[in-house]
Amino acid sequence: MIVSHLKIWTQACRPRTLPAAVAPVVIGTAMAGGDGVYHLPTAFLALLGAVTIQIGTNLANDYFDFKKGADTAERTGPVRVTQAGLIPPQSVMCAFILAFSLAAFITVWLTLRAGWPIAAIGIMGILAGIFYTGGPWPFGYKGLGEIFVFFFFGPAATAGTYYVQSLELNAAVILAWAAPGLLSAAILTVNNLRDIETDRKAGKRTLAVRFGISFARAEYYLLIVAASFVPVVIYAMIQDHIEILFSALIPIFALPGVRAVFSHGDGPALNRALADTGTLLFLYSILFSFGWIYADLKF
Repeated sequence: MIVSHLKIWTQACRPRTLPAAVAPVVIGTAMAGGDGVYHLPTAFLALLGAVTIQIGTNLANDYFDFKKGADTAERTGPVRVTQAGLIPPQSVMCAFILAFSLAAFITVWLTLRAGWPIAAIGIMGILAGIFYTGGPWPFGYKGLGEIFVFFFFGPAATAGTYYVQSLELNAAVILAWAAPGLLSAAILTVNNLRDIETDRKAGKRTLAVRFGISFARAEYYLLIVAASFVPVVIYAMIQDHIEILFSALIPIFALPGVRAVFSHGDGPALNRALADTGTLLFLYSILFSFGWIYADLKF
């Protein structure tokens, strides 16, 4: 019984979405390590903070989408625990409040080290996680989801992780956040493409709903291609760390997901494409991070 209950709560946290939280922290920490300005205890707290905000957002979405009628029995994505009756709505609400409270506590500790910029990132991240689907004007319902994801899993998480360790930023870090932001937006694009019909019925005006299936497919492809150009631009600018160019090869690994997005409209295929895109983001973070650190260690 305990194992079954734990499995349900794990499902509610949606672990397949966590690469979006982990990858930018890995990149920011690797760049801090390569530059000799890393601080591992702070990096761990940054990772924990990012993951708790992601989990809190997932649980809040589960709760608010159920309340707003966006999650129904017609949904083809993974089971949402509130809609399926696996966990009472009040328990899910308490869980996302707990997750965001932990994130707030971590934000306080990081703010003591790095000051008000980190406080701003933490507060905005928590509020965005709640109002993505909650409140009177949920911006996830207004077609602004990709912008939210790009900002918080791009500059906020990547540059924020570097800054909280080093207390400084540089041009390479400022550019590096673009790739995890773009790939995280690609994850959301697959999600919105899969849910296009149920979102339309619920009045959830995602970009896929507003502009159609062809637009969403093109958006997905362009986000991945744009992300692959980021390491090329960084190398062209700094003329160093050539090893990061291996991460520009991600379109090759993205082919199964791209094929599924362009060839299939059924839920199972797009669920696999969503998981593949999360793996792609994590793979990018490993290739880029290894390339950045190796370039410094080889000397």
